[in-house]
Amino acid sequence: MNKINLAVLPGDGIGKEVMPESLRVLDLLAEIHGGLKIERTIYPWNCDYYEEHGKMMPDNGYEQLRNHDAIFLGAMGDPSRVPDHIALWGTVINLRREFEQVINLRPVKSLKGVQSPLRSDKEFDFVVVRENSEGEYSQVGGLIHQEADEIAIQTNVFTRKGTERAINFAFELAKTRNKKLTSATKSNGLYHSMPFWNRVFEEEAKKYEDIQTELIHIDALSAFLVTKPQSFDVIVASNLFGDILTDLGAAIMGSIGIAPAANLNINGKYPSMFEPVHGSAPDIYGKNIANPVGQLWTGKLLLEHFGYQELGELLLSTIEELLVDGVKTPDLGGIYSTTKFTDALLERLAQK
Repeated sequence: MNKINLAVLPGDGIGKEVMPESLRVLDLLAEIHGGLKIERTIYPWNCDYYEEHGKMMPDNGYEQLRNHDAIFLGAMGDPSRVPDHIALWGTVINLRREFEQVINLRPVKSLKGVQSPLRSDKEFDFVVVRENSEGEYSQVGGLIHQEADEIAIQTNVFTRKGTERAINFAFELAKTRNKKLTSATKSNGLYHSMPFWNRVFEEEAKKYEDIQTELIHIDALSAFLVTKPQSFDVIVASNLFGDILTDLGAAIMGSIGIAPAANLNINGKYPSMFEPVHGSAPDIYGKNIANPVGQLWTGKLLLEHFGYQELGELLLSTIEELLVDGVKTPDLGGIYSTTKFTDALLERLAQK
């Protein structure tokens, strides 16, 4: 029997509501497969833990997590209690870096049964490959002087290794899809980093002559995601640009609550991490109305990472069936609670 050993961090807010529901679904999918066993260890490392211990996870937290095959992460953060830069750097961002999760993968597609806010009825299906280890999210910089003379310095760091790695990954992914790759840039405004990014992209493109390529400035690209999202297949972007584009991608899908993400370790040394894009939404926590689709779709990415493509497709197609039938949480205009939506999903899956 094949086995996946998961580290589960439910996180904060609605993460603590949608994670248990997603685990119920993963358990059933493993049962459907027959030859798969999903083991898990729950780690209660979140803002509650911080308030009690003064840190987001114990000192040996990384050592505990690295023994797992993958990390299944819920929404993290509660800014009313713990500043975001502490909560996120103490968990999500540092986990990405400690475990060399250098690629952030975020699919964006028009889901059946979900009305996009866009006027166009053309379907879209693209993937954003986001460089996940450096760029605009480097820790290089600092504060100097005080009061009126205070200065904040944030230095972007783009290495050839990191840039080339992300771009190469995107080219390889484009080979398996529709053979089109778009690179997000801003070389008309950023003097050093983006011309460097463009040069590396163009050098890599010479190795993939069968891939159609284009360079588009981030401001225009953001507009095109609204006006013609169906024209994109794979988009590769720096850390900040990729972050912004994927939240916009979630918005054009119809709800940020349905967007998934994968943080991939590609050298096999450490576990990859799978997390939904949506935040912890403290304002609706405890009401049992959070949309579990983002966490569930993230579960699809997790299953596919371990080679269970058919199970992943079964999960997403069944979710779409429910959405078409009007089984929706309030953010999508429905009346189903978090648990009732999951109950309906489990019932439908059991019939497959």
